[in-house]
Amino acid sequence: MSKLSIEDFQEIRCWMYRNARPLDLARWQYHFEKGSAEQVLQALEAYRNRDKGFGHALDADNWNPNSSPYTTGIAVAILHEIGIADAHHPQITGILAYLEHCEPFSEQGWLFTIPSNSDFPHAPWYTYSEQNNIDNGFHATAGLAGFILKFADPSSGLYTRALALGDKMMDKLRKSGQLESHELGGYATFLRDVESAALNGRYNCDELAVRLQELVNDAIERDPAKWPVYSMRPSMYISSAASIFYKGNEEIMEKELDYILHSRTGEGVWDIMWNWADYPNAFAVAENWWKANWAIHNVLLLREFGRIEVYVNPILTFTSSS
Repeated sequence: MSKLSIEDFQEIRCWMYRNARPLDLARWQYHFEKGSAEQVLQALEAYRNRDKGFGHALDADNWNPNSSPYTTGIAVAILHEIGIADAHHPQITGILAYLEHCEPFSEQGWLFTIPSNSDFPHAPWYTYSEQNNIDNGFHATAGLAGFILKFADPSSGLYTRALALGDKMMDKLRKSGQLESHELGGYATFLRDVESAALNGRYNCDELAVRLQELVNDAIERDPAKWPVYSMRPSMYISSAASIFYKGNEEIMEKELDYILHSRTGEGVWDIMWNWADYPNAFAVAENWWKANWAIHNVLLLREFGRIEVYVNPILTFTSSS
């Protein structure tokens, strides 16, 4: 079984210290160097606006400084990543306040794209249009609705709104039977959060899990020859052997782990799988930001599946028990 060597890990680490923006370096340190969640929160604060939402290229593909629901959803994901789960934490209460008063809202909940995106450098999929928002379905909403149901006051209007959106999501799944591939990831996050909030009965989480497993199995790109271009590789949905999507996908997951180990560039990290047609100068910067994010994603995945050489160090925490 191929593994990431200690020398290769150190090469990735050096690249991160030379290139990553402060937020991603703090995330790296949290996961691999005994860094603190507070360091990540301090770096994340730079992306928050007065309305308590998030912008300022927190999503490296969207340089809109204004708060948007989707970008705020990325902040929600980072809070989960570093274990912030206190409903009274100021970051959580702030996001809830933003969502309570957030104007970009439709029948499908919070919008994926907002009009002011078009005023700043961005990837083409963030260009505002009503059709773009329709096509993305509950992509932005699913994770935000789950977050609300997990943390908001059940007597609040925001909680009631999230309940209704969850009902609409379930209704769509039952009627259409299909989801956009990124929307599918949002549904998986929603499932995780409503289970945590003990809402299994309201949404029939067992039924939801079974249907999502079927859709994920269909969505995964199983031809490694297609992985160098943007596609739904297994790790888009599976981050550990504990994932509900892992069973039946063990073999393809091992293939992706081998692919990750053998696809590092001369810089020591990984190229991203997409580019922008416009704003070449901005994309050159965003590309490096994304490489740092993918370095974290890939090294976490390798560690989770025992694909990093065992090495004992009192500072670094990238050792594997496998």
